[in-house]
This record gives sequence, C-alpha cells and structure tokens, in this order.
Amino acid sequence: MGALPKRKISKTRRDKRRTHHNISVPTLIRCDNCGDMKLPHVMCPSCRQYRGRQILPAFEEK
Repeated sequence: MGALPKRKISKTRRDKRRTHHNISVPTLIRCDNCGDMKLPHVMCPSCRQYRGRQILPAFEEK
C-alpha cells in the first residue's frame, strides 16, 4: 500500500497552492510601421516587419 495523506487538505490550503495557475492577458504594443497591435519582440503579423526591417514578403489577399 502506498503513501496516503494523513489529513484532508482544506480548500484554502489547496487554493493557495494554485494561485499561479491563472491565465494572464498577453501584453500588446503598437507596431511602429502600421499601428496594429502585436506581441513585443515578435514580427508584426500584418505588415511582417520587425524593428524596421522587412522579414517576409508582404501578405497579399486574393
């Protein structure tokens, strides 16, 4: 027989342990080139530029 808890863990103690199990809202910044919102340190998905340089060819909608 394996190890078993000797006492019931209260809801308060259980929830204190889980305080960091939440989902955080991602931080968004404005792109310097097009002004759309993007993640910091990531290429802009709309104009495809990063730090003033074109990374991928511009996306063309058909």
